[in-house]
Amino acid sequence: MAQHRHRTAAVTGTVLALAAALLAAIPAGAAPPPDTAPLDLTKSTAQWIDHSTVAVPEDGDPAATATLVADPEGELAVRDGELTGTGRKSVLRKIPGGLSAAQRARFPHLSAYAAYEVAPKDRAHTAEDLTGQVVLTRQQPDGTLTTATGVQTHGVLDDLYASRATRATLGPVFREGGVTLSVWAPTARSVALELDGDRVPMRRDDASGVWSATGPERWTGKPYRYAVKVFSPSARAVVTNKVTDPYSLALTADSTRSLAVDLDAKTLAPKGWRNLKKPKAVPLRNAQIQELHIRDFSATDRTAKARHRGTYLAFTDARSKGTRHLRKLAAAGTSYVHLLPAFDIATVPERKADQKTPGCDLTAYPADSEKQQECVAAVAADDAYNWGYDPFHYTVPEGSYATDPEGTRRTREFRAMVKALNDDGLRVVMDVVYNHTAASGQDPKSVLDKIVPGYYHRLLADGAVATSTCCANTAPENAMMGKLVVDSLVTWARQYKVDGFRFDLMGHHPKANILAVRKALDALTPAKDGVDGKRIILYGEGWNFGEIADDARFVQATQKNMAGTGIATFSDRARDAVRGGGPFDDDPGVQGFASGLYTDPNSSKANGTPAEQKARLLHYQDLIKVGLTGNLADYTFTDSAGRRVKGSEVDYNGAPAGYAAAPGDALAYADAHDNETLFDALAFKLPTTATPADRARMQVLAMATATLSQGPALSQAGTDRLRSKSLDRNSYDSGDWFNALHWDCRDGNGFGRGLPPAADNKPKWPYAKPLLTSVRVGCAEIEAASAAYRDLLRIRASEPAFGRRTAADVQRTVSFPLSGPEETPGVITLRAGGSDGGDGIVVIFNATPQTRQQRIGALAGTAYTLHPIQAKGADSTVKSASYEKGSGIFTVPGRTVAVYSRSAP
Repeated sequence: MAQHRHRTAAVTGTVLALAAALLAAIPAGAAPPPDTAPLDLTKSTAQWIDHSTVAVPEDGDPAATATLVADPEGELAVRDGELTGTGRKSVLRKIPGGLSAAQRARFPHLSAYAAYEVAPKDRAHTAEDLTGQVVLTRQQPDGTLTTATGVQTHGVLDDLYASRATRATLGPVFREGGVTLSVWAPTARSVALELDGDRVPMRRDDASGVWSATGPERWTGKPYRYAVKVFSPSARAVVTNKVTDPYSLALTADSTRSLAVDLDAKTLAPKGWRNLKKPKAVPLRNAQIQELHIRDFSATDRTAKARHRGTYLAFTDARSKGTRHLRKLAAAGTSYVHLLPAFDIATVPERKADQKTPGCDLTAYPADSEKQQECVAAVAADDAYNWGYDPFHYTVPEGSYATDPEGTRRTREFRAMVKALNDDGLRVVMDVVYNHTAASGQDPKSVLDKIVPGYYHRLLADGAVATSTCCANTAPENAMMGKLVVDSLVTWARQYKVDGFRFDLMGHHPKANILAVRKALDALTPAKDGVDGKRIILYGEGWNFGEIADDARFVQATQKNMAGTGIATFSDRARDAVRGGGPFDDDPGVQGFASGLYTDPNSSKANGTPAEQKARLLHYQDLIKVGLTGNLADYTFTDSAGRRVKGSEVDYNGAPAGYAAAPGDALAYADAHDNETLFDALAFKLPTTATPADRARMQVLAMATATLSQGPALSQAGTDRLRSKSLDRNSYDSGDWFNALHWDCRDGNGFGRGLPPAADNKPKWPYAKPLLTSVRVGCAEIEAASAAYRDLLRIRASEPAFGRRTAADVQRTVSFPLSGPEETPGVITLRAGGSDGGDGIVVIFNATPQTRQQRIGALAGTAYTLHPIQAKGADSTVKSASYEKGSGIFTVPGRTVAVYSRSAP
């Protein structure tokens, strides 16, 4: 199967504008009209929303008679304008006024649909009808067939089964020496268990739609799958699917069979697991997070054990350079490691023998050559690399990261990784991707859709699976998909002691689903479950786009909607202001605060005139100020125009810059796995005259805007070491060559490893080619940047001024005293601490090349000194920063962030 492309996380600017334009063409609360011919059973434009109601796009013909036709053999077809085949018919009555208020609230996108009632006498066989093909027809009084379409059934399935099914325990359950395997398959005509060569019939519970089979203890550890006989709308036939368990807890290599495994078994626990002592929990508002890909961490680390490279066990190599660096970060104040997806991935061969490697000497080509990317792309579909945003089985560790993918070694080794990171002082966050699956329908990598076709995925008006996330969108608004999300996360928390979860495209989940996750995790206790669920942190991408945008189908888990929940969303506001422009700009040279806009201009005409640059820079500074407060909506300050504004009144591409209700609602970052690394973005944007030292200093300054903000901050692993992916904007499938972390500075930082892969980067090659041969940094810059960043982490971790609990605390203790019409372009001055607006800490971000003076008259006579950590720290340049007590003038070198603390008088 072709590799799936992970949709870039930065859904801003142009992409949002396009999405808005598309949505504007659709009436509020209504679904787009189905694009289908009236007689077309390949489409499903009717929706059976509950046991008594079918919703159908209005055709304006009051004389037509609507009928549901159900055929258990799935042989209904349209030929020569007639419906052929046999099936039970249920005549429907049109309901005057359409859907009820309650139904419109449940299905707002169907508000404009006509409503038809299923006669009470026909409701008795609804469950049976749903086990076959269901078609809706409309006929004229003369018998002319005007509509024949398939029927979406997720609504009625929830109505019939959800109340009981959501309370069922699915997957393998071990009790009293026996094993029970259960799967929800309400539309299946039959389900059999194929276990270790035997075929065992399963019993259906009619109230829940759950099929189960119970066997002896010898079933433990045995491979199994289900044989599900079911009507498949994509195949338009009754099929028997041989399929793994959606609730699998273990798998054979390449996920061909599930394994009946008891995760409580002592044999699956590494040494010290049951008495694992966690590092002290850090509240989300104070979390400093390193985002890390498991394979990137060690794939090319020569100091890791050879058999551990690219695997979970590399984290147990205490003497490797990568592990040593993580311990340095932990000692400085990093509290969490965020692992990119580590569940079972559909797009990586799990056996090393099946993994291909580039068939050329990648080191032999010039820094600006096309050959490296060509060689990497030739094997990308079958190499060992992928970011992992291609879910196959949600609750099993990925096999390619294990030293042996067969059996349960991946379980033990994942746990060993968690323990090793915890022992190093770091809690563990898992990146989870419940918003889509790698495949749907009858695809070999499809699981959910082979068991309950048309249920687990979100369907568009014509019945097609929505793919706005890049792949087959799931539908966590449907009860059993929502349950799967909750159950899976509880398993990761209880059985793998994961300390936090980051939701990919969280805005595609209902807010209610994410809150249900929070509630379920909060119920976990050390005494009962071995973990304190209330300490588990949650955050995600709250982007608003696609078929569910603007709460079209439910209240989404988006940035604005999650404010006040204690669940954070990534904030793109300050990120774009710091870097400049957006990731999809035609010209990547658009500058921002930390890349020289106005104060150190490059040659790009996209930046506009000096006056335009200055105006944009000052607005960027306002966006960064809002970010430094934790993106608080109600925080008031003086903007660069001299107006008193709230954070919500500062514009960000037509949306409010401030949306958070409390510190911890918004997560700050300057870069992440999506889009160019920070170093690569700055390579495109800084003037070509920038020295290696300049680049390193601007990197640290950009990172500081996130590190020293209120609320949590995330940094991509290696960014403190000037990590590059050779200008690759979307390295999800670019192999180790472009992605690997280089812990030894003598190996470089990853820049100049050839032109980035053509698929996502070729339009930028003309900009990239001259840079790849001219931009250079060495050990001096790499080590200096990393050390300076760790100093900032120490300050962040040790100063309460940066970790305020409430919006009121921030308003009272954080201020920007030099904001207004006279503020210095390229310089932001922050006061924090104390109860009167902040006199404990002063931070000056000087993004200009020149030394700048900032006079805070109100502080004249108050003693300040450079913060002791910087005064004794690694950055010699910042040590020249000074303060005049008599005048209140702070003097800061160019390209420097200086932190001052109040000293004894």
